[in-house]
Amino acid sequence: MEQDYIKLIFGLKLKQIRTDKELSLFGLSKLTGLSKSYLNEIEKGKKYPKPDKIAQLSEKLEVPYDEMVSLKLDKNLAPIGEILQSKILKEIPLELFGIQESTMIDIISNAPSKVTAFISTIIDIAKNYNFSKESFYLASVRSFQEANNNYFDDLENAVLSFAKTYQVNLKAPVKSEDLEEILVEEYGYSINSTELESHTELKNLRSVFVPKTKTLLLAKHIDDAQKSFIYAKEIAYNYLKIKERLYTFSWIKFENFDQVLNNFYASYFAGALVIPKARLMDDLKDLFSKKSFKSKDFERIINNYNASPESVYHRLTNILPKEFNLKSLFFLRFSHQKGTDDFVLNKELHLSKQQSPHANESDEHYCRRWASLRVLKEISNSGNAHEFDIQISNYPSEDKSYLILSSATADPFVADQYRSVCVGIQINNQFKRKVAFAESKSIKKTDVGVTCERCAISNCEVRQAKPTVILSKQMDDKIASVVDELQKKYSK
Repeated sequence: MEQDYIKLIFGLKLKQIRTDKELSLFGLSKLTGLSKSYLNEIEKGKKYPKPDKIAQLSEKLEVPYDEMVSLKLDKNLAPIGEILQSKILKEIPLELFGIQESTMIDIISNAPSKVTAFISTIIDIAKNYNFSKESFYLASVRSFQEANNNYFDDLENAVLSFAKTYQVNLKAPVKSEDLEEILVEEYGYSINSTELESHTELKNLRSVFVPKTKTLLLAKHIDDAQKSFIYAKEIAYNYLKIKERLYTFSWIKFENFDQVLNNFYASYFAGALVIPKARLMDDLKDLFSKKSFKSKDFERIINNYNASPESVYHRLTNILPKEFNLKSLFFLRFSHQKGTDDFVLNKELHLSKQQSPHANESDEHYCRRWASLRVLKEISNSGNAHEFDIQISNYPSEDKSYLILSSATADPFVADQYRSVCVGIQINNQFKRKVAFAESKSIKKTDVGVTCERCAISNCEVRQAKPTVILSKQMDDKIASVVDELQKKYSK
């Protein structure tokens, strides 16, 4: 263990022994002959006493010396000991949120019993929901994105600098062959598009990078947009001089948090390169200036770039908050297997914590009135390459409405599986000022919920389950009301 943690554990034990014996720091000072300030430094984990001082504390407190120096904690402090010994504080990206490790240690030492209860709760939740280290890292990056409105000026500027240095024309669609030439000529890459095909275990991977020989193995059946994005990510790793990185796309596992964060940085750079900010802003200004919304106008924007619909939707979450001040928005990605009624939410981003739908409800049914689920049903039946839908989703329980844009495409790696992405923008005064078609009657309005179990909408034609959460609350309210009446009746 690190010396700082050993000091902290000793301090926690000394404080617990002192409080168990109903001694103040002043009282312990009188008992042991050690100064109050010195004892306070020990309890806060800032100093570790010399053996003769430990012996002095051991004798006066009537606690065996070996017990005093042992790193074993009793059950009340054991979770803190586990956290410290696991070095999880080293793994948690505290610095990402402006928190110093010393601050966390101070919090732990000042309120050990409460912090222990909190840590135990977090551990239980993590176990019950199978919350892995990778999940924690991804949640941390997502919170980092949300805290910055998912816009990073340094990465936007890096793309502009790269384009100028390598004479990449950002006013026209970026071609994969141009990016491949840069990788090969400038960064010494070798591109192989046949190797992965001979390994059935790797059928869901789009690329594998071999750093020793700078060989990029590509899946043979990816389209040009996917190839461009992969090339752009590889350029990002090199141009941004990123060392800690992932070598597969999609990722298999993360070894540390830096890999997760750098994967996000490289993806952001790639999105900004293939969907340049200036071009997208012009497209959106043109779209928002129209008095009525036409699907072909938005689909034209998607087709303007050598990028997947998902990449365009991701890019909207960068540009809308920064350049149009539309910060109350969310992004969702669902997957769906044809012939089933299962919809899996596997990616989400909320730039305002208040938005619905928020988080994955365990064993509950997502609202089938959502555009993002409807386009999945439509594409699985139609077999089209792309399905698009738009609606205004009203959440009656929250008195909020969102403009929802959603696209569905086939998963190129899994037969009969489809993916949808959507962006929801809250309809508020800012939205109405920026978007001319904000109140267009051509856009259908639909009352929606989050999950069927939590939805109070009556006579829903696509309901998958009874509103059990609401019914349970109503029953609890009735019971509480009767109890209140009895309290009043027999209190007279």
